[in-house]
Amino acid sequence: MRELFHPNVEQLNLSSILNALGDPIRLQIIKNLSLQRETTCSCCNIDLPKSALSHHFKVLRESGLIHVRIEGKQRFLSIRYEELEKRFPGLMNSVIKNI
Repeated sequence: MRELFHPNVEQLNLSSILNALGDPIRLQIIKNLSLQRETTCSCCNIDLPKSALSHHFKVLRESGLIHVRIEGKQRFLSIRYEELEKRFPGLMNSVIKNI
């Protein structure tokens, strides 16, 4: 299985992050993830086809907002709080506070 791309801290780009957060579905995914430390894709409680959800997860992952961990056939999602705080202090707290 190929590894998923996750940008490192130096590669995090504010415009990519804000672009990813500009979509209401992705913003809802971030809100749902903020209530849990880590969850599976199916536990995000978004009523969309699997292919559409996969696209949104990919955009969030490639922008650097979330980390996806694969264990067997499951994919576990979590917000990259530490890395985002290091690169853009206060950003995620402000975003989550205002959704």
